[in-house]
Amino acid sequence: MKQNIHPKYYSKSEARCACGNKFTIASTREKIDIQLCYKCHPYYTGKEKLIDTAGKVEKFKARREKAKAIPKKSKKVRKKKQIPKKK
Repeated sequence: MKQNIHPKYYSKSEARCACGNKFTIASTREKIDIQLCYKCHPYYTGKEKLIDTAGKVEKFKARREKAKAIPKKSKKVRKKKQIPKKK
């Protein structure tokens, strides 16, 4: 096995959540910033919450409103070609 290829392992690295929660974990990074943790994740809390990163929810809603404003085109009905029957 090759020597000195593995990153340094921190047994007590600090993880900080966007909600303000801090806890220690083992990782290859000394400090970790995360967006969701067990105290604010909807699965664990039972509360539905939209996590909006860089306004993606607003952009999606704006696209949907724009699509509703454009009238839908009706499909053209094609006529089938009449193939003469063989006798």
